[in-house]
Amino acid sequence: MSVVAWPYRLLALAVIGIALFGFGWLKGANHIQAQWDAATAAQQQAKAQLQSQQAEASVQVVTQYVDRIQVVREKGDTLIQEVPVYVPVQADAACTVHRGFVGLHDAAAAGELPEPTRDADAPAEGLALSAVAATVVTNYQTCHENAEQLKALQDWIRQTR
Repeated sequence: MSVVAWPYRLLALAVIGIALFGFGWLKGANHIQAQWDAATAAQQQAKAQLQSQQAEASVQVVTQYVDRIQVVREKGDTLIQEVPVYVPVQADAACTVHRGFVGLHDAAAAGELPEPTRDADAPAEGLALSAVAATVVTNYQTCHENAEQLKALQDWIRQTR
C-alpha cells in the first residue's frame, strides 16, 4: 500500500502542473516584454534618425530656396529697372492702353473670367504702357518665386521619404 492516498497525489500533481504553467507564463511574459522593449527602442532610434535626416534636409532645401529666390528677385528687379529702356516715354505717349486690356489683365491675374465691358475700346485714363510692362514683369517675378517655392517643397519631400 502506498503511504499517500490517491486524492492527495492528484492534488500534488495539479499543484505542480499549475506551478509549472505559472512559471512558463511568467517566463513567456518576460520574453515578450523584452521583445516589445527592443522593438520600441528600435522604433525610437529610427524615429530619431529620421528626424535628424529631415532637419538636415530642411536646412539644405531652405538654404537653396533662399538662394534661388534671391536670384529670381534680383533678376525681376533688374527687369523692372529696364522698363524705361525698352518702353521709352515716346512709346507711352504713342500707345493707348484700353480698358478692355486692363480688365482682361486684371481678370487673368485674379484667375477669373473678365466681366463684359461696355467701353472696352475707351482708353484707360492715367495708365501708361510702361506701367503695364512693369506690372507684367512683377507678375512673372512672382510666378517664378512660386515655382521655386514648389521646387523646394518637392525637393524636401524627395529627401525626407
